[in-house]
Amino acid sequence: MLLSCCHSRRWAERVAAHRPYPTVDALLAAADEAGYDLSRADLDEALAAESSALPHPDAPPAARTALRAAHAAYESSFGHAFVISLDGVRPGERLDQVLAGIRSRLGNEAEEERVVAADELRRLARARLAFRLAESLTPRHSAP
Repeated sequence: MLLSCCHSRRWAERVAAHRPYPTVDALLAAADEAGYDLSRADLDEALAAESSALPHPDAPPAARTALRAAHAAYESSFGHAFVISLDGVRPGERLDQVLAGIRSRLGNEAEEERVVAADELRRLARARLAFRLAESLTPRHSAP
């Protein structure tokens, strides 16, 4: 389950090594801390497993085309998928947020972008972990 949140084996091992956690907040704090300790190779491993987000199928064709072109330019420049945490962004604003993020980050130098991508990956891992925890803690109602 941890590897589905961040595809770094080292990250998952570090988070798992300190369980059980007394609270969800303690687990999320440990996930953040493990994200800050990723080596270059760990970050490369995690980024290699990420894929570019697809636009909603209802997005206009021009928006889908723009997003595909932006992702291609980013991947060509940096060698990995564009990662951005959209936690807290309303669904109707996500496409604009992704396009704006790619456009602004395309101007980054490679090392600057690694730092930004690492931060976004930490935020993504935290949001994914929180989501999976919420899913597992939500009571499932079975049919009688």
